[in-house]
Amino acid sequence: MKLFLKGERCFKDTCAIEKRNWPPGQHGRDHRPKIAGYGVQLREKQKVKRIYGILERQFSNYFAKADKKKGITGETLLISLERRLDNVVYRLGFSTSRAMARQLVAHGHIRINDKKVDIPSYQVKAGDVVTIRERTRKVQPILDSVASIGGRGGVPAWLALDADNLRGTVVALPKRDDIQMPIDEHLIVELYSK
Repeated sequence: MKLFLKGERCFKDTCAIEKRNWPPGQHGRDHRPKIAGYGVQLREKQKVKRIYGILERQFSNYFAKADKKKGITGETLLISLERRLDNVVYRLGFSTSRAMARQLVAHGHIRINDKKVDIPSYQVKAGDVVTIRERTRKVQPILDSVASIGGRGGVPAWLALDADNLRGTVVALPKRDDIQMPIDEHLIVELYSK
């Protein structure tokens, strides 16, 4: 399944999934193992981990926090992953991939409400203003990424982008409908509730 991990390349014909949609190796085309039960649940969890670029312990911590909150656990988990700062930078179009967004945040190029934040897992709140550091605004890959945001699906409804000033605003917290990736969160909840 295409997870859009490689930025612009995933929107072109040069994407690896488009070229070769089978497992690697000599018998990759011929052998497709049947997956059932636990394997389906595990694969769904691994898919979400790879989409958001987080490791196992971090993911289990997100699940534990979502399980303690009121509401539907799976939706709460996805919403807390969607509120991560590196994901918000990616969704605003400041980067072409979440890995690039994570690097922008970790290297101190992102400001929230005019304060430097260099923690990719920072949870944004409604009303936060996300901007790029003044010196970084002239970097060509960022300008190209903002210019091509329309071809990647645009900015979600819970965010607002001012492309001229490279400024994004968190209008509201995301809802489950705003997450367009094909994720079955109930499989993740079933996996962790064993």
